[in-house]
This record gives sequence, C-alpha cells and structure tokens, in this order.
Amino acid sequence: MNPQTLSLRALLFLGLWHTGRRSLASTSELKDPPKKIAVVGAGIGGTAAAFYLRQEFGPGVKIDVFEPEVVGGRLATVKMGDYEYETGGSVIHPLNLHMKHFIEKLGIPPRKDVPSKMAIFDGKELTFEESDWFIINFLRLLWRYGFSFLRMQMWVESILDKFMRIYQYQQYGYSFTTVERLLHAMGGDGFLTIMNQTLEETMIGEGFSQVFLNEIVAPITRVNYGQSVRINGFVGAVSLAGAESGLWAVDGGNKRVCSGLLYHSKSELIPAKVTSVSVKVRPSKTGPTTSYYEVNYADESGSAHALYDIVVIATPLHQGKSDITFSGFSPPIPSHYPGRYHQTVTTLVHGMLNMSYLGTSEHASEFTVSDILTTDTKGSMINSLSSIDPVHIPADYKRPPASKTKVWKVFSPQPLSQEQLKEMFLSWDSVSETPWLAYPSYRPPHRRTPPFILHNRLYYLNALEWAASAMEMSAISARNVALLAHHRWHSQTGRIDQEDLHTRLRGEL
Repeated sequence: MNPQTLSLRALLFLGLWHTGRRSLASTSELKDPPKKIAVVGAGIGGTAAAFYLRQEFGPGVKIDVFEPEVVGGRLATVKMGDYEYETGGSVIHPLNLHMKHFIEKLGIPPRKDVPSKMAIFDGKELTFEESDWFIINFLRLLWRYGFSFLRMQMWVESILDKFMRIYQYQQYGYSFTTVERLLHAMGGDGFLTIMNQTLEETMIGEGFSQVFLNEIVAPITRVNYGQSVRINGFVGAVSLAGAESGLWAVDGGNKRVCSGLLYHSKSELIPAKVTSVSVKVRPSKTGPTTSYYEVNYADESGSAHALYDIVVIATPLHQGKSDITFSGFSPPIPSHYPGRYHQTVTTLVHGMLNMSYLGTSEHASEFTVSDILTTDTKGSMINSLSSIDPVHIPADYKRPPASKTKVWKVFSPQPLSQEQLKEMFLSWDSVSETPWLAYPSYRPPHRRTPPFILHNRLYYLNALEWAASAMEMSAISARNVALLAHHRWHSQTGRIDQEDLHTRLRGEL
C-alpha cells in the first residue's frame, strides 16, 4: 500500500475523532453562543451552511433561512409526463465527500445507475461515438490522440489529490478568510497559478496538443460550464473531473439534499426576499454597546425586519443575481461585485430525435448514445444534447432508443427557436425551458475573488464559486464559513488561515 494513501486515510479518520474531541474539550472555554443567525438563500450552499452552523453552535441558536423561491436554488426538477427530470445541477463526483456525507446522514439513497454512452458532434457530423466495448474505445482514442486521454486522467487525478486536502483541514476545524488562502492550503502556488491562466495555456504547457483540446477537452467544458477551453485552469480541471466514471446523483432529485439539510438543521424557512442588511448598535445590560445586523425582507404580507448576531449571505452578490443593499458599513460593502454570470438555457423536449441533424446514417433504433457533446464550432447553437432519465428510476426501467419518443435535455447559450427545434426533432409533444445564470463567466487573468468576510460577523458563501462552481464547492464553502463564524465568535484565531496541517497535527495530537 502506498504510504501516502495510508497517511491520508489515517488523517481523515483521526480528523473525525479529533473534531469531536476538540468540541468536547473546549466547551467550557467558549463564550455564550449567538442567539440568532440568518442565512440568505436556500440552495445547496445556504442549506449546507445552516447544517454546519447548527453543528458548530449547538441546539440553542435560532437559525432563519430566507428564500423567496423554492428550496434548492440551482438544483431543480420539472415534471414531464409521469416523471420528474433534473434541470439544474445533475451529477456528483465519487470523491465529493461532503455530498456523500449528506445523503448518508439524511438517509437518502443514490439514484440507480443507468449505463450511458457518449458521442462528440462538430455541428455537421459525429466525430466520435463511444462503443459498448472498452477496448474499441481505447484503440480509437489511442489511434487519434496517442496517450493524451490517459495523461489527461493522470493530470486530473494529480489535481484531485491536492483538492482532497481541504477535507483534512475541515475535519480538524481549520478555516480560511479568503478564497486564495483556501486554494493555497489545497494546492500551494500551483493552484493560484492555474487560476490565472486559461485551461488551454495550462494543458498546452503540460504537453497536450491543440487538436486534443479542440476535439476532447472543449466539448467537456462546454457541457459542464457552457464555456470554452479559455476558462481558467482550476475550473477546467474541475470540469474534466466531471467527465470521469463513477458520477452519481440523488434518488428523487438532487434538490432533496437541500430540503433534507434544512429539516435536519432545525432551521426556520422564511419565504421572503431579503432587500437590505444594515448595522444596528444597541446598549447591552453589561454596559458596552453591542452591534447587530438588521435584515430587512419582503414577503406576501409586506415588509418586515429582524435583528441577528451573525448573517451568512448564500446567494450571489452579482448583477442579475441579487439586489441586496448594505447600509451603515465602513468600508462600504458593494451590492454587486465585478464579473458576470454565464447564461445556460436548459430545454427539455419530450420528442423524437431527427437523426439527420447529427449527420449520421445510423438507424435510430440502433442509436443508443445518451450524451452528445459538441465542439467549439462557430455558429453552434447548442452546447450539448442528452437523453436523460427520471430522477427516480423505476425497477423495470430501460432507456429507450432514439427511435422512440423520450426526454432530451439541450444545453444552449440562448433559448431555442421553433425553427431550431424543428431542425433537431422530428416531432415533440412538450417542451420545458429553464434559463439559468448558472455559474460565473470564468475568464482569466483571475480577479481577486470576493471575500468570505464582508464585515465582522457578516459572511459571503458564494465567493468560492469564482474559483469553480459545483455542488461540492458550495458545501466546502458552507463548511468553511460555519467554521470561520464559530472561531471568530469565540476568538479562536489559531484555527484560521493556518497551513502545514501535518506539522500542526503532530503538535496537537
């Protein structure tokens, strides 16, 4: 066995034990917990934050979660016919430890796996179609790209090995005040370097050819982030990890994790839109003044407000995503940070595919490809086309071939016109369209990301998705913010912005 692997597993185990020991040992040293905490947003980040805040501060604190729409945020489903289908975040990596922990804690099973095959479409024809036989796929890729595909997997694995360090830090209760410090704890200067160059520059520097990037890497970044190989190298590596085997999803829809975390955290859901946050200073019984945060919100009954000791913003503070204003802060907090969110339109079509659109002579009854990725071709109207399965797989379910009417998911940068739908489908009986400002537009060089700490006890969870947007990244950020809030409340500065975990653990254990 690799000694490093043994060390990692031992540290993860000891981390779980040590976290519990730390909380028991330090209870008597801590000051009284906060009375009220507000979380703004009930997507995976906000609900995970509520879960971890409850874990850190205990049962006595009141946690309110504000959400004007449905719980789940960018995790959502729609019903077509007799079944529901994912329209938002749909896959989870096997190494996403927080998401795995959530479903185990909540007792939600993973969705039954249905085997799938992939093809690549250049706008005129299929340039690659996966076979049922592994050896045939391997030989095709070897003939065209040499060992580039295997080298890409090895490169992604090297990134993931460093990425996994964050779980060790968090299990031992360490937190970070900025995205840059968190990334540096994971991967040192290397992670910060690839944040400041494109995926294309990074991979060419690693010896990959432009042909391989255009024909294999770009289709993956397009389906996962709707963007080209000119995204930054870090989010590009995350995107490539999302093309590995073993990806999974939650039975009944990934949004179930959000509602489950909300319930488990014993938080109160307030169906209202937060309009502003301001600082209020009040005299205390002991003499010195105490500051609170006034959260102003609007619901069906009108406007209201409430005071909180800690506030976590778990919704993007960017143009088109949020209109929360901040008043009374010095230095001022902007309502919108620089940068923009990239639009991806999800269109579900219950219909029959037009095989001629794909430029293939293969008969529809024999076409069993489920995921069609696209190259970055000028004028391409779609990013991907996939045959999708329900969020709950019935016992006797078998994915229909392309000759049958079924549900297809299309990712595109703009809504599809009737003419475009007619080009892609022979017929359809229902269409569902969901426009998403789904993730940031990742264009290096990397701007300084927004801070996790907006004010003394005011935190911003979505800062991390400017490094990479994914369910697990939101969960990591939620854990970081909860730890950060706890340590700063109790003045435990020794667990903030500390690196060299192995050295520190030798002193602590």
